Amino acid sequence: MATYTPTTLRDGIGRGHEPPLPPSGGGGDGRGGNVPDYGARLRRARLGLICAIVTVCMVFIALTSAYIVRQGMPTFDDASNSYIHDWGRVALPWMLLAINTLVLLVSSVTMELARRSVARQAALAPVKSIPGVSLGDERSFPWLGMTVLLGFGFLAGQWLAWGELHNRGFYVNTNPSSSFAFLLTVTHAVHLGGGMIALLWAASASLLHQPLESRRITVDVTAWYWHFMAVLWIYIFALLGLAK
Repeated sequence: MATYTPTTLRDGIGRGHEPPLPPSGGGGDGRGGNVPDYGARLRRARLGLICAIVTVCMVFIALTSAYIVRQGMPTFDDASNSYIHDWGRVALPWMLLAINTLVLLVSSVTMELARRSVARQAALAPVKSIPGVSLGDERSFPWLGMTVLLGFGFLAGQWLAWGELHNRGFYVNTNPSSSFAFLLTVTHAVHLGGGMIALLWAASASLLHQPLESRRITVDVTAWYWHFMAVLWIYIFALLGLAK
């Protein structure tokens, strides 16, 4: 049987066989200390987003129910002393609304590209920390900037649509149909305005080079809310066109 002496051990070390290093304190989870942990914060942010989306859905479910019920409900007319149906057809500017819909859908695409760009940066963060490895300087702001411009374009288009309704003689109090047309579209615009605030915050965070973890969470939550706003608008667009 071979025996090992102190001389043999010293010779082994001299030939490049070094004893193992002590653990560096990685936390026991198999990840390096420099790798950001997004999981918990991202889950909390998405949970808050789900609660907000559920609340908005409840608002529009209530408006839809009132819209359909009021459409077939007669109202009492003092002049004729009888019940009449006062639900009139509204001449909506469909071409302008269709253009606005296209603008919002394109903005949803650019928002998704921004979300994936930031997610890719977060996934490659451990690789970029390796000395000598360069993956370039990829930023999500160009996509965010385009989304901001398209979002303002959609709101401007909605403002033009409301002005066109006025030009055609339809106001909030013209008849119940025009009242609901304004109510549905304005309520959606207000909620989309909240998304615009979050979008501007995300774009500012990218410009100011805020920590990647915070930027990813902000862009991720804003993107899913923006997609929801696009789907909600398609629903309103169809509701105004079908429920007459």
